[in-house]
Amino acid sequence: MTKVILDTIAQHRAAIKSFESSGTEAVKKIATLIVASLKNGGCVYLCGNGGSAADCQHVAGEFVGRFRRERKALPAVALSTDTSVISSIANDYSFDNIFARQVEGLMNPNDILWAFSTSGNSKNIIAAAKQAKQINAKVVSFTGKANSELEKLSDICLCADNAQTSTSQEVHMLAYHIICDLVETAFTD
Repeated sequence: MTKVILDTIAQHRAAIKSFESSGTEAVKKIATLIVASLKNGGCVYLCGNGGSAADCQHVAGEFVGRFRRERKALPAVALSTDTSVISSIANDYSFDNIFARQVEGLMNPNDILWAFSTSGNSKNIIAAAKQAKQINAKVVSFTGKANSELEKLSDICLCADNAQTSTSQEVHMLAYHIICDLVETAFTD
């Protein structure tokens, strides 16, 4: 057990070191883009599957509630939370359309789609990104595999390239907490 624990910690350390050297600029650019969108009346819409859906809900909660400081609520919506909408779209169209249809109905050009996909190739996430691009909204993404289809569709991509999905998600969590802090600071100073 000790070996598994220490190996996992070592893998996490290596992933964080890689993020430190290659992800800093992406984090700054994403935070800057979000601040500009929100100050221009935009909203952040987030989409992801499984653990990434939970990350989307986490980020939306940090924006609408608060992260560390008291400030006004910031508009953010996790597109994975309305089961009636998701199930009706999946039933009437397909699961591949559950996010794209919401993007079509809800998003405006001032908005941002923040897409999470550790593979970078989830069909429903790709469809959402393509739909966001059609309405001229910005797309930022968090992926776990380099040179994915989602990365190619994104204005800014943070890729936590790792063979282990869980390790990519650990880097994503650190990165989105930093982004939440940077965005919140822009609305409390």
